[in-house]
Amino acid sequence: MVCLGVVMLYFLVAGFVGLAEVLDWRVGPTRWGEEVGRSYAPPSSRNIFGTDIFGQSVLRKTLYGARISITVALCASLLSIAIGVPLGAVAGYFRGFVDDVIVWVYSTVSSVPYVLLILAFAVVLRDKTLFGHRLTGITAAYLAIGLTSWVGICRLIRGEVIKHKDREYILAAVSYGCSRRRIIFRHLMPNVLHLVIVDFSLRFVAFVHAEVILSFLGLGESDRPSWGAMINDARMELSRGVWWQMAAATAAVFVFSLALNIFGDALRDSLDPKLGRKKLKVS
Repeated sequence: MVCLGVVMLYFLVAGFVGLAEVLDWRVGPTRWGEEVGRSYAPPSSRNIFGTDIFGQSVLRKTLYGARISITVALCASLLSIAIGVPLGAVAGYFRGFVDDVIVWVYSTVSSVPYVLLILAFAVVLRDKTLFGHRLTGITAAYLAIGLTSWVGICRLIRGEVIKHKDREYILAAVSYGCSRRRIIFRHLMPNVLHLVIVDFSLRFVAFVHAEVILSFLGLGESDRPSWGAMINDARMELSRGVWWQMAAATAAVFVFSLALNIFGDALRDSLDPKLGRKKLKVS
């Protein structure tokens, strides 16, 4: 419950910042660009995490960074699910030539190192125009992560659909004359939905880390603070004894990742029937 509370707190902060930006509220983290003290002021009762080189509040920047990382991870997760789940279901149900093509595609994608693939997509997509919309740092980041991260869920859904397609309820649907599309999306998908939920919760952490890496390398959001950009800016400050910006951003990533990992493991234990059967056998 504690981990769920921490995760919900992060999401509430990200949601509040996003809503405040849409409604143009100049409150809290949205005022991260204001000068609140002298340059490199250490943590104090007035500024809990101190200030940066421009006298801006590190606490406000850290809270605002939650909005960037969570937005990118959420959009990338939904994009990877939208690509991987239908492809995996189609490959597992139809088999044959369709299955061979899809397996060849995701085998080819997975053969390229994951980080290099994300970096390549981020570089290619950055500052490009799609449907008349310029791809900014945050948009290019979640597109790069989402378009390269669907392989795992595709492989997982494919294997599960292969196991389910010869079961009695699917054979009964076929005998009743149900269309293939109805069988896949009306009968098969609800029975593998728990895997999608578990994979979403566990993969979300990896997507947050990917966004931090992209921002650290200068391929993420450039106009607004993000955790990766804060860590990158703080590298040169450590030699001067200015540690608080590095500590704040690192702690934010660590706490969120730890809470999400523990929550994801608990969710997997409760939703995965295989783990439930194993526990019964052990007991």
